[in-house]
Amino acid sequence: MDIQELAAAEQRWLDLWASGPQRLRWDRIPLQVGDAAPDLELLDHTGASIRLSSLWTDQTAVILFWRHFGCSCGRGRASRLRDEYIELTELGCTVTIIGQAAPERSDRYRDRNQIPCAILSDTEEAAYRAFDVLEGTTAQVLFDASDALLARELSAGVELAASRHDTERASVDNPFLLPAEFVITDGIVQLAYRYQYCEDFPDPRVLTAAVRFGGAHSTGVS
Repeated sequence: MDIQELAAAEQRWLDLWASGPQRLRWDRIPLQVGDAAPDLELLDHTGASIRLSSLWTDQTAVILFWRHFGCSCGRGRASRLRDEYIELTELGCTVTIIGQAAPERSDRYRDRNQIPCAILSDTEEAAYRAFDVLEGTTAQVLFDASDALLARELSAGVELAASRHDTERASVDNPFLLPAEFVITDGIVQLAYRYQYCEDFPDPRVLTAAVRFGGAHSTGVS
């Protein structure tokens, strides 16, 4: 991995920790069921350029927005996704993760966590913004932390980042982004699930039902 890229990601975490979350509220009606899904072009974990619309051109797409790659909730979601992936693909849909890391770091994260699908790199948070994915307060992303961390004390953040440096849980990228999951059929949002806290995993039956519902309606079944 590029040491400079990782160092920059850790510094970004510290800078954003110091400034605090900026997108706690929507300033418009957020993307919701029945809306056309935004189409962006991102690099995947191999460095290939992918248009989001290609994910739902011929089949339903499940798109999962991740928090930063040092968060334990990502490892928990990866474990669940390994169990859910077969059923989702058997239903005929694509499954894709969008994260903040550049391709090389995404590729290493994917291998380390045995993630079965592609990871797209959104280093500028363009897709997060387009899909109206919010940031959270420390109570939402660090609800089991100390009072100093909940108060977002700078020294506590520096200490936390230092304790995780050079580990799989390194504090990298935006510490406040909340996860979200979308189901899209024929370019139309069938499910917009935005986490209220970092381990607010959806019931897998909600995802599969949205996939089935979208597929039925796209083929004219009522």
